Amino acid sequence: MKKIIFFLFIFLVACGAPAVAPTVTPLPPTATPSPSVTLTVTPPPTSTLTPTNTPYPSELVDEKGVYMRLVPAGEFTMGSDHGKEDEIPAHLVYLDDFYMDKYEVTNALYKACVEASGCTPLQQAISNTYDNYLVIKVDWKQAQDYCEWRGGSLPTEAQWEKAARGTDGRDYPWGNQFVDGSRVNFCDKNCSAVWTDPRSDDGYASTAPVGSYESGKSPYGIYDLAGNVWEWVADWYSDTYYQNSPASNPLGPDSGQYRVLRGASWVNVNYAGNIRSANRGRLTPDSIDSTVGFHCAKDANP
Repeated sequence: MKKIIFFLFIFLVACGAPAVAPTVTPLPPTATPSPSVTLTVTPPPTSTLTPTNTPYPSELVDEKGVYMRLVPAGEFTMGSDHGKEDEIPAHLVYLDDFYMDKYEVTNALYKACVEASGCTPLQQAISNTYDNYLVIKVDWKQAQDYCEWRGGSLPTEAQWEKAARGTDGRDYPWGNQFVDGSRVNFCDKNCSAVWTDPRSDDGYASTAPVGSYESGKSPYGIYDLAGNVWEWVADWYSDTYYQNSPASNPLGPDSGQYRVLRGASWVNVNYAGNIRSANRGRLTPDSIDSTVGFHCAKDANP
């Protein structure tokens, strides 16, 4: 029996049967893939840009009941390279936001200031005393006192010019062509001066009621920034100031003999471009004249 078992063992080995069953190490289980996950990437917070200019209403009524129009902050072209010597050179000027009277200051408005003891009475009688006609024969200090009573001031020369011209460098508040008396009160065929322009009719022999020329208003909706009357502004006059004036919010020279006038009047014709918005005039501050009035201005963010 032992021999049979021995020969059976030999037979199995010869046939390739293993003598010892091998130990099988199982393969690790195949990893079950996780479902795909969409990663939500949260971008870093975008910085909120603070607007350069806080939005202001395009028109407001101030505490004295006067309508004012917004002139937004930004650059404009001041002066002219083809005008008179004191307008040269044309240069870029930046101004902050400000408001300017929609209409020239009237007799009624100035009278209210006198009655409130904020202004001194006019020194000379005026012919057009109607409430809706602009006040004239005010000197520079009277004009400034009135604007301060309103919480503002006379506009700077730069503010006045931007309010009149806008930002496209136009020659007149309405554009680049003078046209005729339908846009501006100047020395037309009704004017008594010897230098009249007989081809035009603006409807008035001297001053006109404020706001009479709808098609002559400025890009910001401000009336009578050409003709009707010259207008006082805050600056002292210098014929060379534009050659080195500041590029931002210029205030004019520190002193001088004359204050600046802008805008021309009912007694001017447009020969030599007198009524252009870049044209500059001047008077001593104590002067009073039937061809001089004013608008007021105030900072939008005082």
